[in-house]
Amino acid sequence: MNDEIFTHYRDAGILAAKILRDGARDIRVGGSYLELVETVESRVMDEGADLAFPLNVSLNEDAAHDTASTGDERVFANGDVVKLDLGVQIDGYIADTATTVDLGDNPLLVEASREALEAAIKKVRPGVTAGELGVAIQHEIESRGFHPVANLTGHGLDQYIIHQAPTIPNVGITGGAVIKEGMVFAIEPFASTGSGRVGERTRVEIYSQIGIKPVRIPSARQLLEKVRSRRGLPFARRWMQNKKMDLAIAGLVRSQVLWGYPVLSDIAGCRVSQHEHTLIVTEDGCIVTTR
Repeated sequence: MNDEIFTHYRDAGILAAKILRDGARDIRVGGSYLELVETVESRVMDEGADLAFPLNVSLNEDAAHDTASTGDERVFANGDVVKLDLGVQIDGYIADTATTVDLGDNPLLVEASREALEAAIKKVRPGVTAGELGVAIQHEIESRGFHPVANLTGHGLDQYIIHQAPTIPNVGITGGAVIKEGMVFAIEPFASTGSGRVGERTRVEIYSQIGIKPVRIPSARQLLEKVRSRRGLPFARRWMQNKKMDLAIAGLVRSQVLWGYPVLSDIAGCRVSQHEHTLIVTEDGCIVTTR
């Protein structure tokens, strides 16, 4: 962690926090899902930064990995619980942050994930274990009558890498990674009125390149050329703007060149809230980059 890297993390965090707040204010009953996604993503680019991943907008029981498809006709409805998860990167250094907008009557559910995040942040310092952070998260969520989503976790960050060690659990465990000065990671509690576990839906709109193999199909070569500059960071199907790309994506997934991220959902009809911050561990605590 040198001064230049720290500055990139800090600047990405400041920008992500501002754009996330603005995006959350734009969510309203009857508002266009696609318009919100495109507006927020454009704001990042207009500021001279880039997206670490497509804007995730996940509704109700869907906890993560949803984003708009081309021509998406969804609108926000009364009663929706909307998770807005934004990743901004500058030279590959990432700020990952999320908030929940309640279009119904779920203030305690939203409070649960928000206060769980704050409780975990207060405990961060060198020598603490990831399991202790999970204890704090679980307590805040369960004390309000909800379930932490046990099979989603916070995660370490590095240049052009969204998920690496340490893993930050949303439930208490014994041990886990020992937090060290200089670590960069995101803490992201999810609180659920459902089972507290998510499974994969069939909907997949987000992909990343995980391998390099020779490809013969022109549309597949064109797609890989487009995503090369992302250096493995996720992209959205709708960014391709070419119907032939659907076949190319399917073929590249089969050949294990691309990886798809299915929408992750708890049981139908439940509600899930999420909050997330990125932080840098210091000698005696941490700096939250996405406040």
